[in-house]
Amino acid sequence: MANLRDLKKEVKYVCGDLAAECMIAESFIKGVDREKMNGLVVRIADLQSTALSGVNFSFDKQPADFGSSRDYSAARSAYFRKAYKSFREKFYKHVNEIVHEMNAALPSTAREAKKELAQ
Repeated sequence: MANLRDLKKEVKYVCGDLAAECMIAESFIKGVDREKMNGLVVRIADLQSTALSGVNFSFDKQPADFGSSRDYSAARSAYFRKAYKSFREKFYKHVNEIVHEMNAALPSTAREAKKELAQ
């Protein structure tokens, strides 16, 4: 990830796209479970706010704690790579759960049509 701003934009885009898919499905697909779709939109909004508030990381070491500035930079970079990777894994785990619930809320005819389009 290039920077924190890009990561926050990614979270907003993914959550916005998921919410839009729920609203489109609710409006245009007959037989969709509207209660589940409304509940999923609320969960997506909660996921977005939780993810954006938990995306800030701070490295708790100082350059004086290391033998050289090169060691400090390497440790700091490794920390942030690990933190961002962990954040992404948790975020996309929640996204996949929401997508599975979205698919479960669709009627069987719509699910079959999606499978045929995917092939």
